[in-house]
Amino acid sequence: MSTDPYEIRPAAPDDLDLLPPIENSADRMFGTIGIEFPPGPTVVEQMIGRDAEILVAGDPPAGYAVLSPLDGAIHLDQISVHADLAGQGIGTRLLHAVLDHAAAAGSPGVSLLTFRDVAWNGPWYARHGFSVLPEDRWTPGLRKHWDAEVAAGLHHLGPRIVMWAPTP
Repeated sequence: MSTDPYEIRPAAPDDLDLLPPIENSADRMFGTIGIEFPPGPTVVEQMIGRDAEILVAGDPPAGYAVLSPLDGAIHLDQISVHADLAGQGIGTRLLHAVLDHAAAAGSPGVSLLTFRDVAWNGPWYARHGFSVLPEDRWTPGLRKHWDAEVAAGLHHLGPRIVMWAPTP
C-alpha cells in the first residue's frame, strides 16, 4: 500500500459521490474574482456514465480529473481540487497523470477549454506546457465543446480559450 496521501489512481465506484462536492468547493474559489457559475449539475456529474475516465488524487479523493476521447486525442473536461487543499501541488500531479495517461493511450496530446485570464486556469496550464490552440486548428469536437459553452453562458463570465499540450 502506498504511503502517498494523494496517489493518483482511477476512480472507484465508491469515489463518484465524493467528486461533485470537490468541484463545488473549487468552483466557489471563482466567486472571489467575481465569477459565479450558472446553476446545474457539476461537470463530473455530467460525465459519469459517458465515455470518460476519471482519475482521482487520494483515498478519499482530494481532487480529480475527467478526461475523454475527442477526435483522436484526449480532452481534459475538468480538473478540480478541493479548495481547502489548493496550492499543494495536487492539481499539478493530476495534470501530469492526465498527460501520461494520454501518452500511454497513444494520444498526440491533450486539449481543454478554460478561462484565459484566471490565474489558476489559462496561465497555470501555460506553465505546464499548454498553449493556446488557434481556431483554425480546432477539431469538430472542440468546436462542439466551444459552442456548448457559449450556449451555457460560460463565455459571459470571462474570456475563454482552447489550449493544447502534446503528450510527453
